[in-house]
Amino acid sequence: MVINSFRGFVIFCIMLWAGAVYGRIDRGGVQEEAAETAGGNISGVLAHEDTGTLQENSPDTAIVILNGQRTGTDSRLAGVYDYRSGKVIDASDGLPVLEYRDGIIFIMEKDSGVEYSFFLAGPDLDWTSWSDRAYKEYTDLGRGRYAFRYRYRSDSDDMKGEGSYSFRVRAPWYLSPLAWIIYPLLLVLGGVLLRMRTHRLYMNRQKRLEQLIAERTEELQHEKEKSDNLLANMLPKGTAEEIMSKGKADKRKYNFVTVLFSDIQGFTRIAEEMNPEQLIDELDRFFFHFDSVAEKYRIEKIKTIGDAYMCAGGIPERNRTNPVEVVLAALEMQKYMQQMKNDPSRPAARFWDIRIGIHTGTVVAGVVGHKKITYDIWGDTVNTASRMESSGEPGKINISGTTYEFVKEYFTCDYRGRMPVKYKGDLDMYFVTGIRPELRGEDGSPNGRFMTKIEMIRVLDVEEHVFGKYSEIASPDLFFHSADYIRSVALQADLLARAEKLTDLEYVHLRLASVFIYFGYAFDYNDPQTATLKRAGEILLVYGFGGQTLKAVSDLIVSAASPEQESAAGRVLHDAVYDFTGRVDFVTMIDRLYREEKAYGKMDDEKGWFRKMATQIQNNGFLTESAQKLRSVPADEQLNALRVFAGGKLNNS
Repeated sequence: MVINSFRGFVIFCIMLWAGAVYGRIDRGGVQEEAAETAGGNISGVLAHEDTGTLQENSPDTAIVILNGQRTGTDSRLAGVYDYRSGKVIDASDGLPVLEYRDGIIFIMEKDSGVEYSFFLAGPDLDWTSWSDRAYKEYTDLGRGRYAFRYRYRSDSDDMKGEGSYSFRVRAPWYLSPLAWIIYPLLLVLGGVLLRMRTHRLYMNRQKRLEQLIAERTEELQHEKEKSDNLLANMLPKGTAEEIMSKGKADKRKYNFVTVLFSDIQGFTRIAEEMNPEQLIDELDRFFFHFDSVAEKYRIEKIKTIGDAYMCAGGIPERNRTNPVEVVLAALEMQKYMQQMKNDPSRPAARFWDIRIGIHTGTVVAGVVGHKKITYDIWGDTVNTASRMESSGEPGKINISGTTYEFVKEYFTCDYRGRMPVKYKGDLDMYFVTGIRPELRGEDGSPNGRFMTKIEMIRVLDVEEHVFGKYSEIASPDLFFHSADYIRSVALQADLLARAEKLTDLEYVHLRLASVFIYFGYAFDYNDPQTATLKRAGEILLVYGFGGQTLKAVSDLIVSAASPEQESAAGRVLHDAVYDFTGRVDFVTMIDRLYREEKAYGKMDDEKGWFRKMATQIQNNGFLTESAQKLRSVPADEQLNALRVFAGGKLNNS
């Protein structure tokens, strides 16, 4: 420790050689009581000229008191003064270990006429000059072993000698070997804790960010749904999806579309006489009902212009029943308007009379506009339908001769003759008066027979859709259940149904079941039946079939493999499914089935598989007389052919 220059030079203790030493270090002075030590007696009193210097030394300063009992060259350590306890610690045995680093003061007895010289290897390069200064101070000694050497002499040279004091400075705990082991561990631990904290903060930020993204995504999804719903209400579903995916919709040509135009008779006069708000409310009520009727019959609303309402059947989903469905919709619109006219609670409605015109033909459909897009149709068919409306009469449905040819089996019509049409010349026109008596119920609505006739036509639409979809998505590994095979099953079912003289309703259910029975193989080979029933329900709903039809079709599909069939349609479907077992190309069909099931991992035991095929041939004979006559190959011959085929496959494997 550096001695404070502002308080003066340090005055050290004077050792008295008289016997007992009385001393004490406190604020008043430095005195140390004599004590017996292993190195001999402290025979004097240590005195310090400035008692405050020792007082103010740091507790981390060691004061080493060296006994200068000079008998020859012998000088021994008396002790080490512990400033903190105020005691002299005996340190004559062993190598003293000093725990202080800041400083060490070596104190010799001070006597007049005695000079000292000191040397500490390391800090000192050489012996100090002779001086009466009886102490030596060292600061910032590093850890290790030291030997403090001192020499003394008197002016008269009657006394001289030298001595040494060996000691060891121990490093503080924070510089000990153990500490240097702990520091890396603490550093690693700190790094781990820091990383954990950083990771936790990062995860918290990520969580907040993900939450924010989720909220924003949900908001965007909600807005997108609103936009999609709005777009779907403005456009056909398929067209809306095409715009959302590609940004535009291609225009398409439709060869078989039925267009309906309706118009309010004398609307201009009515608009001048009625309150505007009442006028718009009434018109909105009528068009709202027209929208519901159009949706009921799968008719696409095109637009409204003032009092004119335009819709079309057969777009965007093509179908063969659109002429009948559009006329049915027109009859419901006509009936609703008549009910409004006769409603005493709605006196304003008595002025409303509607004209409806219908024509069937070819149109082009698509979207026009960029900011305000509109779905519209163009073509001569649209113009002709408009002329049918304008050439009609209030409260009546006027159809063209073309439309009449498609609906005459369903509706009664009054022929008007060939009527002049602007820019068209003379055209055949008919007033639709209602549904044919044999096809309507007591309330005038279509009866079951009517709906069956419609469904027989819808079967063709379903068949076209399913076969087209199957050809598109079926895997090349479907060697047996290929698109050609499912068509052959449907054709065989149609042939047997006509031969067995099934009723129209049975025929509809059978044809639909035969079309769908293998449809599920394109979606889930492990559970094709479940996939079939799921898709059948979705598609039949789109094409206007009800729940009863779906149940009947599902029952036929589920029971088709059983030889126990109660219904004629069930027996026909069973024979259509197992038709391949009686064909001359039976071996070819078995080979395809063998390769297919092997490709899909259904062939764990080939011998077992062939045994199962043989059992099916034996137990599933044809149930209808028509199938038995058509497939004359006996079951025994087919079994022999199967054994030959199996033998070849098993021997090769």
